[in-house]
Amino acid sequence: MKELKKIPVFRTEAEEREFWRTHDSSDYLSWEDAIEITLSKLKPSTKTISLRLPESMIEELKILANKRDIPYQSLLKVFLAERLKAEMDGIRSI
Repeated sequence: MKELKKIPVFRTEAEEREFWRTHDSSDYLSWEDAIEITLSKLKPSTKTISLRLPESMIEELKILANKRDIPYQSLLKVFLAERLKAEMDGIRSI
């Protein structure tokens, strides 16, 4: 088994970032012992886009969102996520 180097103590987050940018983590950590975790409470990054939709579609979306007591833009994201998942699952099964 490879002898691991000691991880230095960092004074700032920027200093640590620079260290890991220029050093191989496998010299300091044994990745064979690593466990996979899910960081479910992290909020994903978002990007603002401009999207032109027919007014009638927006009104229908607002009606559906109102029935679910959620903002219409949130409902639109749910619909998009569901469709993207279905499409990606279809691609993976080919």
